[in-house]
Formats: sequence, structure tokens, C-alpha cells
Amino acid sequence: MQDLDYEIIKVTDKEKDERLDIALSSIFTENTRSYLKKLITTGFVTVNDKVVKSGTKLKIDDVIKISFPKPEEYDLTPQNIDIDIVYEDSDIVVINKAKGMVVHPAVGNLSGTLVNALLYHIKDLSGINGTIRPGIVHRIDKDTTGLLVVAKNDMAHNSLSEQIKQKTCKRCYMALVHGAPQKAEGVVTTYIGRSKKDRKIMAVVSEGEGRIATTHYKLVEKFGLYSLMQYELETGRTHQIRVHSKYLNIPIVGDFVYGAPKNPFKVQGQLLHAYKLVLVHPRTNKQMEFNAPLPEEFERVLTILRAKNNN
Repeated sequence: MQDLDYEIIKVTDKEKDERLDIALSSIFTENTRSYLKKLITTGFVTVNDKVVKSGTKLKIDDVIKISFPKPEEYDLTPQNIDIDIVYEDSDIVVINKAKGMVVHPAVGNLSGTLVNALLYHIKDLSGINGTIRPGIVHRIDKDTTGLLVVAKNDMAHNSLSEQIKQKTCKRCYMALVHGAPQKAEGVVTTYIGRSKKDRKIMAVVSEGEGRIATTHYKLVEKFGLYSLMQYELETGRTHQIRVHSKYLNIPIVGDFVYGAPKNPFKVQGQLLHAYKLVLVHPRTNKQMEFNAPLPEEFERVLTILRAKNNN
């Protein structure tokens, strides 16, 4: 089987005695039950390393591994949605993504995404990920802002994917968090998988229940009850920085999904911004660095906090 995105789930009381297909439907709510059953019957789902049937009854501590093949093909509509193109040549495009924009379409959400905008503004995109994710090499969350690189051909896509895999592509973020870390600088390495309390979100889990995730962090500036943090990804797990911030007991401001308390700034979604991207150009082999300033909303909050600090 090809190297695919996958998730590992260890069965708890919540899934005990349930059919496998029903349990997966309650966890992966973005997918239809028929799609998940198809993954089971075609061998993309195993229980304790064995291919099983949809009706298999689950037991506590069973280990489910679900792999996701290339997304299904859809006819996507190019849409004239404004996007901030930081850099473009014949091989790559670097985008400064706005808050609230989903990167790629999914079942039931085939419009209004970055991909729809790319199809309108960019003539050529790589086809490695199929028509549903053309050019998409890596992703950032809907409410996370900042830089991501898009491939315009398969050569560029393969090169960029390999750089991310080999950890030579640097992806650096700024976040405003509640509190401050115990150490001003450090590295967090944990396993990240589905939360046992709420299967729709991610959490730090035990070995064998998720995938390894490493994040480098550094305290940049402190404002009483808040801190400005810098993060650098070594891996790229779903919601990795948000999960690790919660793990460090410094949830990101506005990230109510991952433990942020209410704040007086009235922000919608987490204050997390991909501000720097360093990569080797696929054709020239020259290192390139891109930077994106903090969004206006982020700067507004920092201005308020700095003013309070100076009083």
C-alpha cells in the first residue's frame, strides 16, 4: 500500500461493542458512512493489524488504523476569491492565507476554499493529489493565517513533499497564548491522536495511539496574563501547534476547541499565524525565505497588551 495519511485509534468504553463502521462514522463525521465502509472493505482499515469486516464488534484496547487514499475526484468550480500571492514563478506559488478560509474542498464543502481560488487565479497546478487538492503540498487550519506553498507541477510537488518529509522545509508560526511556558524555550515531542474524551478533536496520547509529533517553541514577549510565542514545526500533524500549546498549559487565544478561556479581545478563532517559510526551490536548488506580517487583528491585540504593559 502506498504511503498515505493515516490515523490510529485505541478503542475505549465509548466504542466498546460497537460495529467498526458505526464507530468510525461517529469519529470521522466529515465522511459518509458509505465512504468509510468502502475503506473497510478495500483494506484501508485494520483492527490489530488485521483486515476485518464492517460489522466487526470492537473490544476495549483494540487498535484501529485507518488510512486515507487519494481523495475522490470532483469537478471543482474556479472562483474569483481574493488571495494574497506573496510569490509566484513557473514552479511554485506562495500564498498568505486569510483567516476563515478552508484550504481544500471536502465532501459537502466544494466551494469557497483556497483551491477554488487557486483554480481561478493560477493557470497550472500539480496533479499529484488529484483534482480535489491540486497543488496542495501542506495545509494550515481554517482559522490559522499565513504562509503555505503550492506546487504548479509534479516535479515541484515531489521536491517540496520530500523537503517536508526530511524536515528541511522550515515552517515557523507566531501565536498569542494564555499564560507562559515553564521554560522560555524548548522542544515538545509527543504522540498526537484522536482525543478519548472527544473523538472529533486531537490530543496528546500514548505511544501506539497516535503519530509522533515534534514542535520547537520559544517565548518572544510576555504581557502579564498573555505571551507571544514562536513555534517551529518538525512534523505536521493535524492541529499540532494547538494541541501542544494546550499540553504546555498555554492554550492559544481564541482557540476554544483546545482549552482557551474567554478573552476580552473578541477574536474569532485562534491567534496563530504562519509567519515564515523557508524552502529550497525545486528547480534552482536555491534556498528561499518568505515572511508574512501578522494580520491586522493579531496586531490590534498586541497593541492593546503593549499599551497595558507600559502603564
